[in-house]
Amino acid sequence: MSTSKATVLVTCPPMLGMIDNFRPRFADAGIDLVAPNVVQIMTEDELCDLLPDMDGWIIGDDPATARVLEAGKAGKLRACVKWGVGVDNVDFKAAESLDLKITNTPGVFGKEVADVAMNYVSGLARQTFMIDREIRTQNAWPKPSGISLADKTVALVGLGDIGMETAKRLLAADMKVIAYDPFAKTPADASIERAEWPNRVTEADFLVFTCPLTNDTRHMFNTGLLNHLKAGVRVVNVSRGPVIDESALIKGLNDQTVHSAALDVFEIEPLPDNSPLRSFDRCIFGSHNGSNSSDAVARVSETAMDLLFGFLEIKG
Repeated sequence: MSTSKATVLVTCPPMLGMIDNFRPRFADAGIDLVAPNVVQIMTEDELCDLLPDMDGWIIGDDPATARVLEAGKAGKLRACVKWGVGVDNVDFKAAESLDLKITNTPGVFGKEVADVAMNYVSGLARQTFMIDREIRTQNAWPKPSGISLADKTVALVGLGDIGMETAKRLLAADMKVIAYDPFAKTPADASIERAEWPNRVTEADFLVFTCPLTNDTRHMFNTGLLNHLKAGVRVVNVSRGPVIDESALIKGLNDQTVHSAALDVFEIEPLPDNSPLRSFDRCIFGSHNGSNSSDAVARVSETAMDLLFGFLEIKG
């Protein structure tokens, strides 16, 4: 076991938001903690400057590219843990070629992100978020006629942990679920129907994305898909921003193929001030915050520390 002083960088915003809860554990383990103020991500240049002085790194959604990892390895960097599930921002092959110990924290956040997905489905159906904004900002008293959830059809893209937890909630609301995931095992709940993308998407009243970002899922929602959607479909994305081609979504919103969208993630984060998406009042926007409950953050942060301390051979 190493007895030398180690330095660890944490760049994950949810963990940083509760970092005072974790400082004692780092201190007890004899680790110098570096916890910068990160809104969403650090840049490659910032990371290249910092990482050579770090022994370990708990990664958020930062660009953990080959360039960044090489800069760290040229210094002291020995191990990394990607906080959370998504790994599309991390070059695992580069890490392995550099002999950096690395992992993520799989199988977490399914329930938390599914709660947000279900909240968005209900919010789009009844326009509750828009009603709240009109009352607060316009001193209005709107009464839009929403739609019921019961008997509506959801095209659910992704049937991993988050997708399965979302399906449970949709089925509890008496909705019909058609799931798309070529890699998922046959679901235990026979109520979930399966289809090959984009077959049967014309049936969907809601299109919900819970899939990881891969070469196959990037821009799954595109201009060509608009021709296959039911007029007035509502779109929810709690996966990764680039799963949706935002120019196609904007086109769909403009021509009313898409009634509204609830997006916790975007192609560029934070959402730019000049994004045309901001002009659609019926839409709901999040801040890539679907997993951020205090309970989940505490649980996953402890797991990330366990893994990183193990890699660094530090007891604590």
